[in-house]
Amino acid sequence: MVDHQHRRPRGRAGEAVLAAGLTLAVTTMTGCAGDAGDGRPPADAAAVVRGAADALARTGSARARTAMEMATGGTRVTIRGEGGVDFKKRMGQLLVMLPADVKGKAEHRPITELLVPGALYMKNRGAGVPDDKWVRVDTTTLNDGNLVTGGATDPLVAAELLKGAQEVTYVGETEVAGTKVRHYRGTTDIGRAAGSASPEVRGALEAAAKGFSTDTVPFDAYLDEEGRLRKVRHRFTYVNNGVIDVSSTTLLYGFGTPVTVVLPASGDIYAGKISDQ
Repeated sequence: MVDHQHRRPRGRAGEAVLAAGLTLAVTTMTGCAGDAGDGRPPADAAAVVRGAADALARTGSARARTAMEMATGGTRVTIRGEGGVDFKKRMGQLLVMLPADVKGKAEHRPITELLVPGALYMKNRGAGVPDDKWVRVDTTTLNDGNLVTGGATDPLVAAELLKGAQEVTYVGETEVAGTKVRHYRGTTDIGRAAGSASPEVRGALEAAAKGFSTDTVPFDAYLDEEGRLRKVRHRFTYVNNGVIDVSSTTLLYGFGTPVTVVLPASGDIYAGKISDQ
């Protein structure tokens, strides 16, 4: 039986950013793996999944695509992102694209997101922030640890969240983007993942563990023959003016592609109030 998560809002800074993110999204609506080629299931599926983040760190970097589908009150919206992650330097960059609203207006301008240890930078954020300014958010103050706030789960955090994997079942072999992979299904525990996570990610996961009433997160993970995570889908449920179900998918490819992240100058970071609308 899968336990659902219910987010308990805490902290004015985190609430303001999360509320703005949810409003923006909702208004658009209204480590070593076994041989993957021998066909035999691994002896310890949970251990294989828990090692996926370390396998990515050994690889170095990758391109990434994300999709976050949010459903509430019978309405569904998908936010997509694309970019790259350096798993050794623990940094990444995504261009997050919001869909057109129900009135047929043009799509919102893409949001540029910089992912660094303990922080999320966003440009073209809206919510009263000038277009030429960045917003910096301390992810350790967010109730969800930036699992859903930015409209995309940080691929590094998505991988490290699997370090708390338990009750894992090997589903079988399949393909992801033309690559043979092994499909695993199970649940992961946020608190347990935080205890095993790298120092750069631990603070965000600790915040998420405190912000949800239960730590259990269902997932489907797809690993290649080198134990690298090729695709992962996490399913979150929380309460924010109603129950919201979120399915967050991360696809990794182009391993070894260089990823460059340039942080904004302090003068380019917005220090004013972020609107809830």
